[in-house]
Order: sequence, then structure tokens, then C-alpha cells
Amino acid sequence: MKIAADAFVFLIPLLVITGLLWIMGFVLLGSVCLGIALLVGLFFRDPHRNIPGEKDLVLAPADGKVVDLAKQADGTTRVSIFLSLWDVHINRSPIAGTIQEVRYHPGKFRMAFDRRASLENERNVLTVANGSLTVRFSQIAGILARRIVCWKKPGDAVESGERIGLIRFGSRVDVFVPEKVVLELSRGARVRGGSTVIGRVVRHEE
Repeated sequence: MKIAADAFVFLIPLLVITGLLWIMGFVLLGSVCLGIALLVGLFFRDPHRNIPGEKDLVLAPADGKVVDLAKQADGTTRVSIFLSLWDVHINRSPIAGTIQEVRYHPGKFRMAFDRRASLENERNVLTVANGSLTVRFSQIAGILARRIVCWKKPGDAVESGERIGLIRFGSRVDVFVPEKVVLELSRGARVRGGSTVIGRVVRHEE
């Protein structure tokens, strides 16, 4: 399985330490380090996803469980996805378009499933627009996630379901769906980044 390049800053030292410990005769300690390396590889896995080709869809930006659906003052609906340690942590664009804004907000490290995390935790907020639709989504650090990684910048074109970054070691992603998008999931649903449909645009005939 493919592993995100960000994993190697952890994997290489762990594998080197494993080899040194085995050479020195500390087989048990070396095996523990190898086990940790395997867990790191599991965390940074980057599986292939079958991305729906249909237009007017909003896709899940991350793997995990939908822990909250909340109407916002601006008319959007916030869909909050909690990523456990065992979920894939690669984040993806929910729609095709151009990155309009990437804004980093320093903050706290509350538990990612806490509702206050959306406004109080460290987070990275991206806005993607394609002319007919604008979607905003947030990479949110949790109590264990202390590093948000974003590979995109304003002006970058992205495809629907394209990889945009990751969050290390447990986190949350919020996606703010505009009113003209009808949701196709409910609280408690399990989603897969880049393949699960969150909702679809409703176009009214003139």
C-alpha cells in the first residue's frame, strides 16, 4: 500500500534504530521499535480511492465518523468528521475548482469530537470555488494531532477528491456545505475521503 511521503521522517529513524538494536543484541527492544514503525506506516497509509465522476457532488474530505451536523449563521451546514488513530489521515478536496484561500488559525488542542474544537482548536481553513459552487473546509488538530500539513496554496487548481494534505495522529475535518447542496448522510455515518458523497447540488429549473 502507498504511504504518504510525510511518514519517512518518522520511519527512517525508527528503522535505523531497529537495525542498531538488533545488531547490538537487543532483539526485544528492536522488535518494539519495528512494531512502532509498522504503526506509523499504517497511520500514514494512502490508499487509492475511486472518485465519483458525476458533476455537482460534494465529497467527504476525510475518512472517519460524522459526529455533528449543524446549521451555521451564514446558511451553510457544518459536517464534522472525526478521524480516529486508525482512520486514513489523508485529506482531500470535496469539489473540483481553485483554492481561493488557505488560512491558518493557531489555537487549543481540545478533543477532536468536542464541538468547541471547530472554533477554538488549531486549524487550517481552505476555500475552494469553481464558479457555481464554493465550499469551505477545515483541517482541525485534536488532542494528539499537533501537526497540520497542507500541500496546496491559493491559486492552485484541484480536482474533486484530490489529495490536499493530512493531519497527524487523530484529528477532525469540518466541511461547510452551502444551502443549495442537499445532504445525503446523517450523524453517525462512516465516510471515506474522496469517495463518499456528502451531498449534491440541487439546480432549479428556470
